[in-house]
Amino acid sequence: MRITVVNGTEKRGVTYHLKEIFLDQFREDAEITEFYLPRDCPNFCAGCTVCFLKDEHLCKDAEYVQKIEKAMLAADLLVFASPAYVFHATGAMKTMLDHFGYRWMPHRPAKEMFGKRAVIITQCLGAGGKSAAKDIRDSLSWWGISKIKACSFKLMSEVVWDKIPEKKKTEMSERLVRIAKQTCKFDFTRPARTGFITKMKFYMVRMLQKNLGKQDPEYTDYRYWNHNGWTDAQRPWKQ
Repeated sequence: MRITVVNGTEKRGVTYHLKEIFLDQFREDAEITEFYLPRDCPNFCAGCTVCFLKDEHLCKDAEYVQKIEKAMLAADLLVFASPAYVFHATGAMKTMLDHFGYRWMPHRPAKEMFGKRAVIITQCLGAGGKSAAKDIRDSLSWWGISKIKACSFKLMSEVVWDKIPEKKKTEMSERLVRIAKQTCKFDFTRPARTGFITKMKFYMVRMLQKNLGKQDPEYTDYRYWNHNGWTDAQRPWKQ
């Protein structure tokens, strides 16, 4: 089993410890690849649109982005871990997700993503964990992933791991272990089932792509969809 983890911060704080508790349940049998942001994707998306209009490999940050994408496409399970910064995922996480705009369904989604499973781990002081998870979920769902489990933790008085009461640590650990054990039960030799909402998004975008193709058959996204057979009878969740 292969797991790819994207950490929204390099800091080894509460989120890091929660993620480690989750991963501990897989270490004996899994090959785990981790990325730490911003180290492994340090630059902002410049909005140059070269990935949309031409080729993602022409992106100025392709050396970082393509390394992460390669690991994600090869993984059986994706894990995203981010603390909440002002009610949202970290800026570094947002920066990385911006780079994958070309993989959103209206553009050139990777067929492998439709069979992925993902877990999102967030934590906050007071509030913001759920909205931080939504920031990540929005991208994952538009990449084509249906099976997404978000696990958000709310801390009320302390964000330093060593100072968190043991009772609270135990509660969080038990919840993460439970989710990990549930995840372990999945048959990772088979892709995850693509859900109804994901399919509806696909069919709406398919109509858009067919219309765009009539106007300009050389349009980059249309050629990608047409090459994959998605404008005809092929579907990414069956390929």
